[in-house]
Amino acid sequence: MNAWNESMKSAVPSQRTAGPPPQLAQDLDERPARPAGTRSVEARLLSRLLDYLGNPPLEFVLWTGERIGPPGAPPDAAIVARVRVSNRATLLGILADVQVRFPDAYSEGRLEIEGDLVRLLEEVYRAGRSSPQQSSLRRLVERLRRPHVNTLSGSRENIHHHYDIGNEFYSLWLGQTMAYTCAYYPTPTATLDEAQTAKMDHVCRKVRLRSGESVVEAGCGWGALALHMAQHYGVKVRAFNISHEQVAYARARAAKLGMSSRVEYIEDDYRNISGHYDAFVSVGMLEHVGVANYAALGEVIARSIGANGRGLIHSIGRNRPVPLQPWIEKRIFPGAYPPSLAEMMQIFEPHDFSVLDVENLRLHYAQTLRDWLALYE
Repeated sequence: MNAWNESMKSAVPSQRTAGPPPQLAQDLDERPARPAGTRSVEARLLSRLLDYLGNPPLEFVLWTGERIGPPGAPPDAAIVARVRVSNRATLLGILADVQVRFPDAYSEGRLEIEGDLVRLLEEVYRAGRSSPQQSSLRRLVERLRRPHVNTLSGSRENIHHHYDIGNEFYSLWLGQTMAYTCAYYPTPTATLDEAQTAKMDHVCRKVRLRSGESVVEAGCGWGALALHMAQHYGVKVRAFNISHEQVAYARARAAKLGMSSRVEYIEDDYRNISGHYDAFVSVGMLEHVGVANYAALGEVIARSIGANGRGLIHSIGRNRPVPLQPWIEKRIFPGAYPPSLAEMMQIFEPHDFSVLDVENLRLHYAQTLRDWLALYE
């Protein structure tokens, strides 16, 4: 089995969250004017927020024109980005829950970021690692948050939330392959489509596919890998997926290429996989399974390939067990959990699977995200 580590994908949410309590906003609006040269309550609160974040090199600009940066930094100090807050209600929401309300406000246009958004996020993450306040709070949250248990019906709802919002939308920024997982760049100048094709070949070589074999794929996305395995490696593939939109797209694609007899797309949960195969492949599905279901996944793999089969699992991963970032979990991937390598072993060890190869593709995924972002913009 093979475990690959990726960073988390992101997209723009469409939902909104409630603003601050009306009375609090009204009380702030009705305060008397502050003496000249003093800082507003909002500025002092933002200074506290910056301190909590580890004082990254960014500057907030309030709707009043007041500027708040890291302590001791002059107004023209080097900063990576400037964050303009449109109104008091937006500010109070951010102060109440920065991890969810900040990205909500940005995606809804209530925050304007001058500078490089990616660089800003990188600096905030770096600064947060050295912030004792944030570290202690994060440890508390990690202890209190319980992982989701993905039931058959719950998994279908979670997948529908993200993957069934329209194939046309995804086709704008995923490239020709419609692959929604980490690409593999054989050269620094490779295009996204070249890198996605190279990744599919990389997967096929790792699992040592031979012409005439049978393969089962759990979580097939828009069907590119299954088609690639059948077209270029001479195998027959049964691919399972619970996204109706993706399965419809994949079936139409296979029919257009005359591959329907070689590739069968099944709209069903991985837990319902039946039959015996030479190889098991899953690319980008494990993060939707949940640790509580790893035993069930292991059983599926064991009965699918027996004692002599080969398998590969490719997943977003984490360096250690930690809950998913709250905004990503709420807006993008409900029910998702990127596992650590040790947690993934719960799939393999009960069945005495031999782990032959482990590869971390995090730098390839960083480039994949850059290419997706460029197409998205």
